Amino acid sequence: MGGGKRARAACGGYVCFEDEAGFTRRPPRGRTWGRRGVTPVVTISGRRSGRLSVAGLIAMRPGSRTRLCHRLRSHPAGKGTRRSMSEEDFIALLDGVHQFVRAPIVLVWDRLNTHVSRRMRDLVAEREWLTVFLLPAYSPDLNPVEWVWAHVKRSLANLAVMALDRLEILVRNRLKRLQYRPHTLDGFIAGTGLTLDTPTSP
Repeated sequence: MGGGKRARAACGGYVCFEDEAGFTRRPPRGRTWGRRGVTPVVTISGRRSGRLSVAGLIAMRPGSRTRLCHRLRSHPAGKGTRRSMSEEDFIALLDGVHQFVRAPIVLVWDRLNTHVSRRMRDLVAEREWLTVFLLPAYSPDLNPVEWVWAHVKRSLANLAVMALDRLEILVRNRLKRLQYRPHTLDGFIAGTGLTLDTPTSP
């Protein structure tokens, strides 16, 4: 999806990694303390109670502070309702990041159907400042945003919430904390083994 001319024009811009995750009222399980011989039990509602979709983006550029941006979408329970991000949701996140950093963006993301649809290709083509590259199939280890989700879900382990809007508040809070920890974000990038070198003139 990214052409050579666009890639060259994007030099000096931000390299951005994007990924998405889903959260429900069923909490991630984690190790905890308990009385010997008594397994702790977290009581949750058996009712279908909707889902929270989150798209996260790490923006990096040599010499600049690493940034984390995100977009959340609540999907209330109900038959026939969409339970994932749309192309418009993803492009709204990218437009917001572009307005924030005021620089070209080289976007790296996976091969999710919504990322490679005809609608998405058309939206990308309308934005001269945006260059898109696809990660190899089955390579979540190359995307630092996967570490963001692991960090957030670990902080929510064994925590059952009573309402979807409460869950949204908790997830926003965890992501906001990470926005003020650029060194932690740099650690997530380092965990992928990827490096970003400044190009040299021939």
